[in-house]
Amino acid sequence: MNNKPFDNKAWFFVLPVFILVAISAVIPLMTVVNYSVQDSFGNNQFFWAGTEWFTEVLNSDRFRDSLVRNLTFSAIILCIEIPLGIAVALAMPRKGIWVSVCLVLMALPLLIPWNVVGTIWLIFGRADIGLLGFTLAKMGIVFNYGQSWLQAWIIIILMDVWHWTSLVVLLCYSGLVAIPEAYYQAARIDGASRWKVFRYIQLPKMQRVLLIAILLRFMDSFMIYTEPFVLTGGGPGNTTTFLSIDLVKTAIGQFDLGPAAAMSLIYFLIVLLLSWVFYTVMTNYGMDAPEKREVES
Repeated sequence: MNNKPFDNKAWFFVLPVFILVAISAVIPLMTVVNYSVQDSFGNNQFFWAGTEWFTEVLNSDRFRDSLVRNLTFSAIILCIEIPLGIAVALAMPRKGIWVSVCLVLMALPLLIPWNVVGTIWLIFGRADIGLLGFTLAKMGIVFNYGQSWLQAWIIIILMDVWHWTSLVVLLCYSGLVAIPEAYYQAARIDGASRWKVFRYIQLPKMQRVLLIAILLRFMDSFMIYTEPFVLTGGGPGNTTTFLSIDLVKTAIGQFDLGPAAAMSLIYFLIVLLLSWVFYTVMTNYGMDAPEKREVES
């Protein structure tokens, strides 16, 4: 039995970072909370409003419509990017010079700033100078995402898939290369098919990296702002106005700080709650649940 005392002095080295992060996070949050329960008529004069702004936001059709758009967009993104990322990771080589080439190519879209991504696809989809829009126009297909809500959704989804599938690929690839070769040798001895190797070896071993990928992609897609704002500005109409765009319009465009603060807190709680649900479901009822039950028994 090891009776050596546990040394906690290492925490003193990271304590300043924790304090800095806490201050930089708590102070803005408290400011938002302050605005969410008060009303202002200018000249830095505030009046207590209580839960009035929260009630107004929750009863607003505008908020509910934006929330539905966000949930729909995140669901579509997860259904496309997670399977696609797994498939690309499985197809990537494990040895040789092509490993480095593939990893660099996968990482390139992640290095592009979000506003530049929106600008790239803004030009890419134009019928006069954009490769996509011009090609579709030559094929006799009218493509104008500024007037068609369906085409606006299609180009935003394509843009997000192009930009962020690489993250899922890199995470899944890291999980695949960490699987010991002994598992594959045992599968070959047993005559396991390619599907069974994936189902019973690769997929369970990728469970933790998939959890990270799903959480990151959900949170990012649910809070998406820059790319659709640059590309469509929330239009045509309000068909691509997500919660983040609606929040900015309320806070900056209309300068309704009270409702905007209440909406931002509700927005934050929704992201926190849904992320917790994802994490709980995947860890308790995910692919490694049988292993957990065996350990517990």
